[in-house]
Amino acid sequence: MGKSNLLPVDSLLRKYPLAGHVLAIVGGALVPFSLAPFDWWPLGILSVLLLLASIDGEKTKRIMLRLYLYNLGMFGVGTSWIYVSINVYGGASPALAVSLVALFVLWWSLIGLLHGYVYGKFISHLPLGLVLGFPALRVLDEWFRSWFLTGFPWLFLGYGHLSSPLLGFAPVAGVFAVSFFVVLTASLLYCSLRHGRPHYLIAVAVIWLSGYGLSQVDYVSPGDEISVVAVQGNIDQHTKWRREKVMPILKAYTDLTEAEWGANLIVWPEAAITLFREDASWFLQQLDKKGKELGTTLVLGIPDRDDEGKFLNTAIAVGDGAGVYHKRRLVPFGEYVPLENWLRGIITFFDLPMSHNSSGELDQPALRAGKLALSLSICYEVVYAELVRSTTALPDLFVTISNDTWFGTSIGPSQHLQMAQMRAVENARYLVRATNNGITALIDHRGVIVKSLPQSEPGVLRGEAAVMVGTTPFHRYGHSPLLIFCLLLLLFLAGIHLKDTIPSSG
Repeated sequence: MGKSNLLPVDSLLRKYPLAGHVLAIVGGALVPFSLAPFDWWPLGILSVLLLLASIDGEKTKRIMLRLYLYNLGMFGVGTSWIYVSINVYGGASPALAVSLVALFVLWWSLIGLLHGYVYGKFISHLPLGLVLGFPALRVLDEWFRSWFLTGFPWLFLGYGHLSSPLLGFAPVAGVFAVSFFVVLTASLLYCSLRHGRPHYLIAVAVIWLSGYGLSQVDYVSPGDEISVVAVQGNIDQHTKWRREKVMPILKAYTDLTEAEWGANLIVWPEAAITLFREDASWFLQQLDKKGKELGTTLVLGIPDRDDEGKFLNTAIAVGDGAGVYHKRRLVPFGEYVPLENWLRGIITFFDLPMSHNSSGELDQPALRAGKLALSLSICYEVVYAELVRSTTALPDLFVTISNDTWFGTSIGPSQHLQMAQMRAVENARYLVRATNNGITALIDHRGVIVKSLPQSEPGVLRGEAAVMVGTTPFHRYGHSPLLIFCLLLLLFLAGIHLKDTIPSSG
């Protein structure tokens, strides 16, 4: 393959291997800046360009190392908010909190070794390996992270493109499709600059024009509008679970809601009530009666227990609605502790309130708000695209309740909100998000934040949500078509590799 001098990095990286390592780390560190709250989406493309420059033409072991370093930079910067949870709310010393975050970052970065091995061993030397094989592998990398050991589906490149033309691919094949075209764009640009292939720029233009065209497609049409209210209590996380705080918390939410009765839907945050459901029955009956009288459905978070006494993170609908939803995907260490017999009691972080939860059944009926079906997700669940998609066959509205107080004023709450925006786009549904201290928001079916509340102060969000009619290709088929395409593409490239390596009998 001919090389131009437009991107003369070979001699530098060959002479100074450390420069390639630095390039990979810096590339990974740029990823979080392409995401919320910064939203500089071109940095996501630049990030991949730097990574490609660091691995192009290298041997497998060095490719593995640099993909590991890339992930190290990405997770090191992008998950720094975990420190707040462990130090401020988990009671760990700064040194211990830094150590635990470092272990977390080092662990998830290991996936880069697998990515690098497959790419370096089977794909990198092929003519289309960098252009097509690398983007396909990156998608499978993100997919693997979304489920391995319960998953950590954070920091996907596609999330940074809520305001770029590439968002048009999200309703078709989900966030992984956006990530695929981000990496494909970077691969084409790199080959155009590095290997003198200016015609690849035409492919880039086609991709971005296609994304823009798809963004203009109306997969759904607006139906009735309903009035929605999301309440943000801003309850102090340090004292929230104290028994003497139960009544003040109930009063706080009652006072904030008093003027809102009559709206079609009111949403309180995750664990807004700090009593178990059976212990709060007297209060829930009052809310139910008032809601029925005024035609209002109130959805709220409350802890619950099953028949065996296991704790459940639950949302219920009362008033003009009905239904119970138990959280299905729990947060490790926050809601349950892996290796519990070994870790309980070592530090406060391993014994947080409500860290003894059990997960709900995978298949649960939708909550109802009048005649509407609500797709409910609690906190961390909204980052799992397939889980949200599978909540109910065809919901009228998405509702997510959360408590992001654990992340303080770090970048975590903004990242979390951005992923909720992507769920709205993928499924073309309005999404109501109620949180304890922010970011509470109303998001439309194109992922646009219609209204939001400031963080760290109590407030009430009022708005109108359209009930969308119809659905998207992603809601019908999920990520499966794209994943199958990427797998077949890699098998095709691997077949070329085997053909090239098997000696001809002639």
